Amino acid sequence: MQHVTLNTGTRMPLVGFGVYQIPPEQTEQAVTDALAAGYRLLDTAAAYGNEEAVGRAIKNSGLSREDLFVTTKLWVQDAPAEANTARAFATSLAKLGLEYVDLYLMHQPYGDVYGQWRAMEAEHRNGRAKAIGVANFHPDRLVDLVLNNEVAPAVNQIETHPFFQRAADHELMREHGVQHQSWGGFAEGRNNLFTHPVLAGIGGQHGKSVAQVVLRWLIQRDIVTIPKSVRADRMAENIDVFDFALTGDEMAEIAALDSGATLFFDHHDPAMVAWLAARRLEN
Repeated sequence: MQHVTLNTGTRMPLVGFGVYQIPPEQTEQAVTDALAAGYRLLDTAAAYGNEEAVGRAIKNSGLSREDLFVTTKLWVQDAPAEANTARAFATSLAKLGLEYVDLYLMHQPYGDVYGQWRAMEAEHRNGRAKAIGVANFHPDRLVDLVLNNEVAPAVNQIETHPFFQRAADHELMREHGVQHQSWGGFAEGRNNLFTHPVLAGIGGQHGKSVAQVVLRWLIQRDIVTIPKSVRADRMAENIDVFDFALTGDEMAEIAALDSGATLFFDHHDPAMVAWLAARRLEN
């Protein structure tokens, strides 16, 4: 496994296992299979409703805690955001059955962002969050957070796939020492990603699947990726991406697929902001 080093000095695997949209009753087995396949980065969130199942799989894995990199995420908090964030973090730790997480992300750029971030900084200082970061932050909001706080985000997890490549975001994050992490790397199969002729053609040249080509494209851009599957054979396939490399011409072919637009939802859309901001979790 290859790693990146975060601005905290923490090493983070380039390929991890995400559990978004895996039902809680399937999550423990999925994570167990992922750990057996060699994944050491696990990515969950309070909003996914499966932290407890992730925690059970970790507990029963027999693996040393120090060998794992566990990420979870904070949902939007009402004022007083600092107190509510501390409570939400404690709830996540309890559900995971862990004394610390390796990365704690602010899941959405809404609510009292600064109150939430201050509470996250406190958890980072006390060692219960080895690194803290954000998700779904556009460049303007990310720079504002970097410039106006003591601790800069270690990671920004954003929609990134061949049809929405986020090149400008990537360069901005590099400039500010923030690690780019992808969610939706396979675009959930939209735009016929798994049969796309360009991606399939490149895969044929290397004896690899389209999924492996996409993951290799991400890691060659130094982007951390967290593919999800409930099938053990697919998990094994998705982590088997370190024995080949895409050529410069192949990277350029994939670069030409960029539409520059989301395939899911726009975080600048007022209706989406209202919907996300109105959703609350039990802390």
